[in-house]
Amino acid sequence: MLAKINSLTIWGIEGYSVEVEVDISYGVPAVSVVGLPDQAVKESRDRIKPAIKNSGFDFPANGKIVINLAPADIKKEGSYFDLPIAAGILAAQSLLPFDRLAEFSFVGELALDGTLRPVKGILPIAIKLSELKEGRKKLIIPAENALEASIIKGIEVYPVKNLRDCMAFLTGKKKIEPAVCNVKSLFESKRKYSLDFKDVKGQAYAKRAIEVAVAGAHNIIMAGSPGAGKTMLASRMPSILPALTLPEALEITRVHSVAGILQEGLITERPFRAPHHTISDVALIGGGNIPKPGEVSLAHNGVLFLDELPEFHRDVLEVLRQPLEDGKVNISRARGRIAFPARFLMAASMNPCYCGWYGDAARQCNCTLAQILKYRKKISGPLLDRIDIHIEVSSLPSGALLKEREEEPSETIRRRVEKARAVQQKRFEGTGIFFNGHMSASQIKKYCVLDEECVRLIKTALDKMRLSARAYDKIRKVARTIADLDACEAIRPQHLAEAIQYRSLDRDIC
Repeated sequence: MLAKINSLTIWGIEGYSVEVEVDISYGVPAVSVVGLPDQAVKESRDRIKPAIKNSGFDFPANGKIVINLAPADIKKEGSYFDLPIAAGILAAQSLLPFDRLAEFSFVGELALDGTLRPVKGILPIAIKLSELKEGRKKLIIPAENALEASIIKGIEVYPVKNLRDCMAFLTGKKKIEPAVCNVKSLFESKRKYSLDFKDVKGQAYAKRAIEVAVAGAHNIIMAGSPGAGKTMLASRMPSILPALTLPEALEITRVHSVAGILQEGLITERPFRAPHHTISDVALIGGGNIPKPGEVSLAHNGVLFLDELPEFHRDVLEVLRQPLEDGKVNISRARGRIAFPARFLMAASMNPCYCGWYGDAARQCNCTLAQILKYRKKISGPLLDRIDIHIEVSSLPSGALLKEREEEPSETIRRRVEKARAVQQKRFEGTGIFFNGHMSASQIKKYCVLDEECVRLIKTALDKMRLSARAYDKIRKVARTIADLDACEAIRPQHLAEAIQYRSLDRDIC
């Protein structure tokens, strides 16, 4: 007998429908799975048989079982199909009503005792189900995935703990209520950050530069001796970014769900990712035989922090150029092309030299000029050109560390950032960009007009610092953001002067 079960799986960060066909016929006892299954799907044969038996049901002993996963031209991976295959085998034995099965979609992994285990990527699966035009809007999934799936409106999510409960529900012997999630309450109750700028003593110059970077979505690099506070400052950047909107939270949650690292039903804080410098290019950018999101996508709508930037492999850093420009990662494979979102704010840190003490007032640097230049050249010019703000972070003297004073909290800084970003969103309305850091050359020319006094100032800086044309554009974009923070329509000399200060790596080493 033939049974057809509705299911879903993921490709990239998108869900797609799969029809599981199970046919039991007379023949040599065997179980075969077709439809481009990967190894995990093939191994489901060995999980499903004991799961059915240990749940108190009979497994066909004298029949040939053929399981087809349609469409057959798309690779299927993971353990998503354990539950629909088991339901199909039971239905093919007339243990489940076909009309009842047609109302539902099934997703879940089975343990050997019939318990349902959670699977990754439930959120994009729920989103796909909500988009289907057919009336099939009911989803049976493991109980641990219920909160995540119930975030999506327009579908009914039925959480089950094991195969026995699932059978009882489908045959009408047990009632299971659909999972309900108050998205607004969940979203607002968890939206808080444990790190705050009020805990950072001193470093007013660095804090100001970070505020400018966040306000205009400018990438930033901090150079300073070990222990100066670069990581401490960077880790607090998400706390001054504007609060997440629900659509942004869903975008982030979807990526984390597919990656299998989602801890709660909905992510309500902007992500902060800090990969180690030994990371590979695939782990950073995403990829694999069946592509998975990398660190740049996990940092979507948040901050990607690259500590000790010169220690990263050159080829790893070079793959950052596409997401920094486009805000997404395109990965092409023989069976299709996947785009992962990757619109993040990049923060990086580095020592000023190999020993780390060049320019430090407390300790002497032992590096030669050639060594310092070699160290800094580890960062390629094209990548450095995509970083708008370069600052030096100095170690605090003991007096500043011991001094008790109240520092400005993140909430106060965030309010200024939100006001500046509101100005930019109004300015760029309908253009497809939102922040000064993403302006094109024509937009820089239009919105970053300099008066005569500013022209004289920038000419002096260009001559003395020997800045490139790209650095000139970066300075004007940063000056535009500083003017927005001051609520000024025009760029003033003081705004331009501050922006010029944020190009420390362009200066010659004496």
